[in-house]
Amino acid sequence: MAKNDVRWLVLFVRLPSEPSRHRVAVWRELRRTGAMPLGQGSWAVPEVSAFTDGIDRAVEMAERGDGEVVVLSAVARSDRDDERLVALFTGEREEEWSEFIADCGKFDAEIDREIEQSKFTMAELEEEEQSLERLRRWHRTIKSRDIFGAPSSAHADHMLKHCQERLADYTERVFAALHTN
Repeated sequence: MAKNDVRWLVLFVRLPSEPSRHRVAVWRELRRTGAMPLGQGSWAVPEVSAFTDGIDRAVEMAERGDGEVVVLSAVARSDRDDERLVALFTGEREEEWSEFIADCGKFDAEIDREIEQSKFTMAELEEEEQSLERLRRWHRTIKSRDIFGAPSSAHADHMLKHCQERLADYTERVFAALHTN
């Protein structure tokens, strides 16, 4: 998506201070959706379909909590403002990619430990398969929101591929161990 073609949804969220669970639920939903906080009660997200369902859920949650959300469609007033919004949004994705890459490193280290300890059981294999599936889902989620292409995106792709290769190798070791016993 060309940066100067971006329309933004700007959300202004107001909720009663008590009970706080409603504010927390809306905040979490907006974060999970990929919206970026702009200030007290204000959020922004590119106006693309990848964000629509999450924004709708956040609006519903706010209304159930006796609050309200005003959603405006906007464009940046200047190239400088547009670049700043894109940079802020991409920075949010960059943080997500960094966390994802760190978890890929943990997965890699876990496979190393399993091999080092000769833990070649079906139970361990299933656990590692679940961990890899969680990484795959997380990767898809971030990728769907990373519409401007954060710098770490390519490294994250590489790390996920590496994790898949590590699991394939570990799987072969588990089956070899099971067939020799």
